[in-house]
Amino acid sequence: MLLAKNSTTLPALSDSRAVADISVIKGDNPLIWPLLSLLQTSNKSWKVHHLATELQNKGLMQDLDEDQQKALFKRNFLLMNALFELQAMLLPEHWLQVKAMEIQIFRIIPSNLDSSLREDDALREYYLNWINYDTCPDVIQEMLESFWNRYEDYIGTNPNLMHKGQALAVFELDMNATDKEVRRQWRKLALKWHPDRPDGDAAQFRKVCEAWQALREKY
Repeated sequence: MLLAKNSTTLPALSDSRAVADISVIKGDNPLIWPLLSLLQTSNKSWKVHHLATELQNKGLMQDLDEDQQKALFKRNFLLMNALFELQAMLLPEHWLQVKAMEIQIFRIIPSNLDSSLREDDALREYYLNWINYDTCPDVIQEMLESFWNRYEDYIGTNPNLMHKGQALAVFELDMNATDKEVRRQWRKLALKWHPDRPDGDAAQFRKVCEAWQALREKY
């Protein structure tokens, strides 16, 4: 079972300035989308370390620290962060069960959804807070950028960035769109067109990813 690190062991990154710096980190955790592929195309329950192995085999995860214990913690943090983000995105249509040893997407929402969510409130809060990643905001941003580059290479997006107007048109937004609207539309369209979803389309998904690639630097 993955356990959150004791808060007393966290570095002095939790001061107000560090919190403010963390809050401006741009972009989603790019592991959300390859994880969705793995979970959507399999009826089995996954363990978190098996998911990590699959992503490493696809070249989508790299070594994160020279220290093996720290590398393991950081890998698990990134995976759990992505899984809890994906859980929220799939509701209310599907239920993503997020247990370290039992991870699976269900089409039927549990009748006791509220209590199922409450069971993991502490873990969800921990893993969705980048302060707990144990490093500075610049390193987190650089790491996410590296993951995005790997994923974009993997799905074959066009390396030539769209201009802002083109990207917003793909997102069905105008030039006055807020960062919140852009982020919300990115997640909505990426989830809609993801090729492993029932009505997904790989070409449309790549196009949405290319638009997000252009916009995530600006929003």
